[in-house]
Amino acid sequence: MTTQTEVDGTVVERATIRVGIVDDEPMARAFVTKILGAAADVAVVAEGADGADALELVRTTELDVLLLDLRMPRMDGLDALRELRRQPRVPAVVVLTTFHADQAVATALRLGAKGFLLKHIEPAELVRAVRVAANGGAVLDPTLTNDLMGHLATHHLDRIGAAAEVARLSARLRDVLRLVGMGRSNGEIAEELRLSDSTVRGYVSEILAATGCANRVTAAVLAQRAGLLD
Repeated sequence: MTTQTEVDGTVVERATIRVGIVDDEPMARAFVTKILGAAADVAVVAEGADGADALELVRTTELDVLLLDLRMPRMDGLDALRELRRQPRVPAVVVLTTFHADQAVATALRLGAKGFLLKHIEPAELVRAVRVAANGGAVLDPTLTNDLMGHLATHHLDRIGAAAEVARLSARLRDVLRLVGMGRSNGEIAEELRLSDSTVRGYVSEILAATGCANRVTAAVLAQRAGLLD
């Protein structure tokens, strides 16, 4: 899906990020739809009210990003994530929550969610987060707390252990991990470090293998825990 935008008198086509929203509160869906609808490169193309709707949207609609509430009637977001793992093609799933730190959020990240956002996020940050998720980046609300890190705790998420784990990486890998921790996509990292996309993908895979992180989200948490973003 593309949109046409006029730039300096010339009409250009831009790829549109297709977003689905699943939340049992109609007002929450309307609010998110209004915010994202104001962005020229984002379109909300589907909505649902519970986890079963999320599964149906993914099966029937081409989505780049799925914004998913966790606490919903009938089928909640966690059950939806468990079922989505069995699907051949799944969009980037970003959890929407009202809780700063919660076991359910940690479980959602382990089930493959690309990150989480608090529902009171600033509109500009919501748009940016959708763009980051669509480009393969990890999305972590800036108010991520130590409590959530505790829920995610593994051998490498203790702060001292995290710093030691990161210290074993090369300077280049630490640079890449720092940018992953900031929510940068592979393309953004490649541009900032003047590398190719394929090189960045290789570096990210190397980081995951070296640190034992399951995905970009836990790598981003590791970067924060190790103080790379301080």
